[in-house]
Amino acid sequence: MSMAVPTSLRPLAPPTLRPYYPLGMSGAAHPSISRAARWLPRRRGVALAASAAARPSDAEWLERLPEKKKPLYTHSLPGLEAWLRSIGFAQSREDRAVWVAETPHWHARLSLDVTDLHIRYLKSGPGDLEKDMERRFSYALSREDIENAILGGP
Repeated sequence: MSMAVPTSLRPLAPPTLRPYYPLGMSGAAHPSISRAARWLPRRRGVALAASAAARPSDAEWLERLPEKKKPLYTHSLPGLEAWLRSIGFAQSREDRAVWVAETPHWHARLSLDVTDLHIRYLKSGPGDLEKDMERRFSYALSREDIENAILGGP
């Protein structure tokens, strides 16, 4: 039994799906693209480099931040990251959610958890801590309150 649609029913048959061709070409093959290349995914290196150049700087993200009295949950992640860098934190290479700060008075490790912001002041740093000291802050607190609490130290 043949699977082809009879010619009398072709106007009623759903359209056949055409293969994807890069650069928005339709079903006809473009002479400059080899047969094998038509089925390969497009390279994105050039697009990624262009998007990286168009990405806003920390200064631009800091300008876009909501006012200091607004809750932290109203801030975008790139804005929060720019803010953390501006107050002296550096992002960990091992874990992108962990940030580290070293001041003359204390060393701290901050993590952006799902439900709250967690900071641990390390006894291994300068100061007279007997053990690590931990604090958790809700994202419902204002950026100003969290900044004052974090920079106030242990």
